[in-house]
Amino acid sequence: MELTEGSGGRPGAVRRARLVAVATEPDDLSNARLRSLDGVADSLEVRADLLGDPDPAQLRKHFTGTLTYCLRTRAQGGGRGLVPAERFTRLLRAADHYDVVDLEWPDDPARPELLAAVPPRRRRISWHGPLPAGRGTDGHAALREQFASLRTVPAALYLLDVDARSPTPTPQPQPQPQPQPQYADEYGITAAPSLLAGLGRGDVTAFASGPAGSWTRILAPWLGAPVVFGRVSAPGPDGMPSVGQLVTDYGLPELPRLRGLFGIAGRNSGRSLSPRLHNAALRTLGLPALYLPFQVEALAPFWRAAVRFGEESGLPVRGLTVTAPHKETALALADRASPTALQCGAANLLWREEGLWRADTTDTVGALQSLARAGIDPAGLRAAVVGCGGAGRAVAVALLRAGAQVTLVNRCDARGRDSARRMGVRFVPLSGFSAAGYGVLVQATPLVERPPFPVASADPEATVLEMAYRDPPTPLMEAARARGLLGIDGWEVLLVEVREQFRLLTGHPMPPAVLRALYAGRARAPAVGPPGQNGPDAFHGPADGLRLAPGV
Repeated sequence: MELTEGSGGRPGAVRRARLVAVATEPDDLSNARLRSLDGVADSLEVRADLLGDPDPAQLRKHFTGTLTYCLRTRAQGGGRGLVPAERFTRLLRAADHYDVVDLEWPDDPARPELLAAVPPRRRRISWHGPLPAGRGTDGHAALREQFASLRTVPAALYLLDVDARSPTPTPQPQPQPQPQPQYADEYGITAAPSLLAGLGRGDVTAFASGPAGSWTRILAPWLGAPVVFGRVSAPGPDGMPSVGQLVTDYGLPELPRLRGLFGIAGRNSGRSLSPRLHNAALRTLGLPALYLPFQVEALAPFWRAAVRFGEESGLPVRGLTVTAPHKETALALADRASPTALQCGAANLLWREEGLWRADTTDTVGALQSLARAGIDPAGLRAAVVGCGGAGRAVAVALLRAGAQVTLVNRCDARGRDSARRMGVRFVPLSGFSAAGYGVLVQATPLVERPPFPVASADPEATVLEMAYRDPPTPLMEAARARGLLGIDGWEVLLVEVREQFRLLTGHPMPPAVLRALYAGRARAPAVGPPGQNGPDAFHGPADGLRLAPGV
């Protein structure tokens, strides 16, 4: 990565976005919650379609920032329907008490009475909806046309929210099939950030709704949007992060200069701890980059669209952490792959180096170093690896190289046998697997709600290593420790892998202070096992209710 420490801009030159805390639940407006937001958020937005009309005077007693009133219609994603007369009355009443009133395009600005009651300096003109079909693969042209309509009405802020939660309907002539676009973005997700990158205005924000569009909300201020929105409480199904996530994971509302993007690509990336750790390390080192959560169903089309967006916006995508089920695709996308990634047929890391995309897997390092930190040398031990996905195959390769006798265990018989044959190891179907006789038992499946295999028959000296992390510990970890086995959960693996991933992505070691801060924030509960086998940094406490399948 062509970034150096301290290249993120001079002290005092950092821009700042306005942080808007969006209240969607009654508890969001409690006195204690409002006081906790005061001084953190610049503005409080009341979603009146979800909360009704609270007393603005009461809100101002505990929150000193500006107040925004938003009465979203059902047609534009609101909580409940209103007859037009009631909506008109409530908006007029809000104009007398709120600093900013949201007016939905096109109906609200068509009412002269509303425009008279809400002067331009207090207007937010908003549009929410899917992009029209037939405007190109990324919808950029359609969104520019939409903005051209909105700006005909003077306002302090224009908001464009692309609905990316369902595919844009595209007419398909029959019987000829539609050709596949070179850069597939059928949901229009990159249209919003592309619009911001090309406008050069300070009165527009645009993003995509839905979990897949969460990264566009986070990135918007760096592309010129004056505001960033975060829910007061937990993140929502619309992809809006919480205020806590924006501040803790992404360093907002400060906007240090960026020269590139990293991220985690997977089906549940929004719940990963990786953005918090990587961004804290990037800020500590002063590296001008941002690590984002990319929730994707198909890696290849997303990767092509993201790379294209990065090139056009001046924020190139420099590397990705990749989670299941995209690890095989990640390997196929690379120009060069490590011998380990090639041997296990999967990669969980893609990064650009000297003009080439390189692939590797850190699951091998994560497993072996976690065992070593616990004092376990797998050489000569019988090891069972449950799960033959990318993580399972990588761990099997690592254990083989370390001198263990490896057995691969899998629920799908055909896939398991094929993987075992390719790797030259023994295979046992999960239905007939017994934990007896193994010194190391590795759980490398996405299953976290219940143990994928019973530990009652495991040898007393066995070690159970889990690649997935969850808060609280998984039932497998609880069962292993209750039986007195040494349990190494996915948190230990996570912290080993994230250090290695950061090094490969940036060329810099992850600052120890980043991990120490995480340790300090967790409640410690020592693992059950022989003294000294968990290492001084072992922890097994809560961490914001996060969980993730193998792959960080």
